[in-house]
Amino acid sequence: LPSNPSTTMSSATTSKREKAAKNLTTFAKAVQAVAKPAVSVLVWFLPLAISYCRFLHTTWKKIPYDASTFLIGIVFCFFGGLYPTLFAALQAAKHSGISTVRMACSALADEALVIIEESKKDDDVDADGDGKADVKQIGKREYAIRKTRLVMAKMNPEKVDSAVASIYKVWLAVAAVLKIQFARTINMALGIAEFINKPVDRFLRPTIQVVVPDEYDRWVPIVLSWITKSIAMSIAWYIQTIISAATSAMQGGLQMARALMRMGRKRGVKFLPADHETYIDEVAAYIFAGLGFYFQFSLHFDVPFPFNWLLWPFELAEWWIRWTITKAD
Repeated sequence: LPSNPSTTMSSATTSKREKAAKNLTTFAKAVQAVAKPAVSVLVWFLPLAISYCRFLHTTWKKIPYDASTFLIGIVFCFFGGLYPTLFAALQAAKHSGISTVRMACSALADEALVIIEESKKDDDVDADGDGKADVKQIGKREYAIRKTRLVMAKMNPEKVDSAVASIYKVWLAVAAVLKIQFARTINMALGIAEFINKPVDRFLRPTIQVVVPDEYDRWVPIVLSWITKSIAMSIAWYIQTIISAATSAMQGGLQMARALMRMGRKRGVKFLPADHETYIDEVAAYIFAGLGFYFQFSLHFDVPFPFNWLLWPFELAEWWIRWTITKAD
């Protein structure tokens, strides 16, 4: 007898639900397993990171304007091509509300510190009076639920929501600027990929299809397309890195030169005229720019080991921004 279509569909739906429930259970168990060590790491790391960032911000505010301008010029002159999209995002954020982001991050940091202090107090609670903390007598599942409830109870949801919304609004404005600024890089990549695809399809694809088993033949053009696009994106971003390195080196060199001249005039160096009355700043800027570009070129526009480990947040931010604006385009 033929099977009932409604019964078959019901069985398939039930199977999908059971599979989804099983996957959810597996995920929940994984979260419970890492909850306790993750909380311990965050309780130790976050206060140190927040204190360090606030110390850096306070120290930076104490630096004289000309000295801070000179330091910023050094960063752009000698490192602008290593993180082109990150520096472009920072420049765009200056006109999109970076002070709003700063206040929002400060608010989130305050909330994190409050929750960490409450978590430390919770770790010492001995409600049953047996001389042993309650968190040491419960399982992973109960521990995850307990800490989740503590966060929900002690967090200020309105403050967190306002801070996250502010950061996201600024990011949308920055992303819009970056998509326009780097649109030519994406178009260049597409053009290079199209140029590479023709000889690949003509010469390489037939050879690979002969070697690959027949049942996998349909995957050959797809994989080759991925490879050619990756190569094209690498070439396009490398060209963009060279352009960014040159422009940021000139910008940073000019900042360095003019900051040095201002500091010299304030210290009584009489032969230094105002910026608009001399070409000394431009000449010095070209010298600094040449040194900055050569420095980046000698590094192959990549941060060497072990500094790439120390600067991993910048590396992560750079690649995340690249992926985001490329994906959006």
